[in-house]
Amino acid sequence: MTPSALSRLMRGGAALLAGGLAALLTVSGATWRLDDFLYDLHLSHWTYAPDDDVVIVAIDDRSLNEIGQWPWPRDIHAQMLDRLGYAGVRGVALDLVLAEADRSGDEHDRALATAMRRLGRVALPVTTAPLRQNAPPVEVLPTPVIATAATTLGHTDIELDAEGTTRGMYLKAGLGESRWPALALALIGLEPASVPNPLPGLRRPADEHGSPYQWTRDNYVRIRFAGPPGTFGQVSYSDVLNGEVPADLLRGRWVVIGVTATGLVPSYLTPMSDDLRMHGAEYQANVIEMLLHDRAIVPLRPLWQALLAAAMLFAVVLLMLHPRFQRPLLTLGATALATAAGSVLLLRLGNVWFPPATTIVMIALAYLAWLIGHLRHWRREANLDTLTQLGNRRRFDHVLQRELSSARRTRAPMSLALIDVDFFKAYNDSEGHRAGDKLLRQIAQIIASHARRPRDLAARFGGDEFAVILPDTHVEGAARVADAILADMRNLDARYGEGAADQRVSLSIGLYTCVPGIHTHVRTLFDGADAALYRAKENGRDRREAGRLGEV
Repeated sequence: MTPSALSRLMRGGAALLAGGLAALLTVSGATWRLDDFLYDLHLSHWTYAPDDDVVIVAIDDRSLNEIGQWPWPRDIHAQMLDRLGYAGVRGVALDLVLAEADRSGDEHDRALATAMRRLGRVALPVTTAPLRQNAPPVEVLPTPVIATAATTLGHTDIELDAEGTTRGMYLKAGLGESRWPALALALIGLEPASVPNPLPGLRRPADEHGSPYQWTRDNYVRIRFAGPPGTFGQVSYSDVLNGEVPADLLRGRWVVIGVTATGLVPSYLTPMSDDLRMHGAEYQANVIEMLLHDRAIVPLRPLWQALLAAAMLFAVVLLMLHPRFQRPLLTLGATALATAAGSVLLLRLGNVWFPPATTIVMIALAYLAWLIGHLRHWRREANLDTLTQLGNRRRFDHVLQRELSSARRTRAPMSLALIDVDFFKAYNDSEGHRAGDKLLRQIAQIIASHARRPRDLAARFGGDEFAVILPDTHVEGAARVADAILADMRNLDARYGEGAADQRVSLSIGLYTCVPGIHTHVRTLFDGADAALYRAKENGRDRREAGRLGEV
């Protein structure tokens, strides 16, 4: 395999690995907090004006002051339904739990049931609750008298995430099977033409069967809230009951009756505000408005999320590893911004939610890995001789100082070898610079092959001068290394010129060994090795000479 083909294969493998990690991270949902932050940030600025399809009749503090302590006798709700029927409303969601008989008498339940039949367009909630502590949940329906009079029933299961915020909901739910529509869906289902077809949302796997005691849900969507709490118009329950609200304000509209009075029912955090909570009636109004105008936000299926994130990371990493890749920060920053912008466009134009955080985080990690790799490469290049790939003078000076300090502390011997290429200028002039460079690389390989230990360092000073640092090495050990280098150089038999058998390139090596003390400096080692090298040159070259300080 050619080096270029191997390089392409390695780049492709790295890109596939990055894509696979992005897919795993997406499926695991590890970045959900960042995704929700980005989602909330956008949704809070993506408000709309409701189309006056829904009105909230609020059981507020003023109504409690006028009508009396909660709960009220149910014949009061019967009067309310008659009022609404007279006004010509499209339908009523009576978002009240009516699971127990009226404490004031059964006749009040019968009066409410009769009023519901007269109106003929009333949806009531289904909730879940355990019969006793640690018991399986059961569905809680209105009392039989009232349930049989209701036109339709719907669940009021409000989905809360780990932060306690409601962002989404299930349009179908129930014990064992998801047979109950959401209350808002049940209400607009009184006019089948108003129901989205097909019903939006992420579906449960067809082969996944729920337990008879398990709350089973289907058709998950994210709610497109119209705005922060208070966006929908509402009228006081007591005002409607007293005839103080014009019938024209109610005619032809869907009505949600719910409790908004302080402390009676829970309220919920939404993406539309940080601290202001939304009561259940306005939550239902948002869902009705969303369904009526096809504003439900459907998350991409996890598989498609993973595939899209993997494809984007594969392309990004493949681009990053291309040899001609330039301006990485600008390019990858633009890619991350494009990912976020693409997510927003999908949301705005298609009501589809693609969580971008995993892709953005993986792009950032890929850039960080690229940057670390290049910093290491640049650092390595800064300490290497580009021709021979041995350490350069900068690297040599740093290691020599470090090893000298270590030897002082441990009182261990160390040796320094200075190596000069004999007749290199003549060889270079005779054979050419290209041949000279090739010879220097061959000599560097010979020298490096004998600096085998992790702390040994072979370096090139520049030109035809080399050096080897040998920590923890006595005179005899340094001599063996020098002799092995000389023997390999002789075997290389680097000759030049024509017809002269003795025109051969050789090496001269100067060795210096000592046990460094407090007065031993780098210059001490260098001068000792240089003096030995001078003697090797004077004594005929192609040899080693050694010097020492003390008994080593």
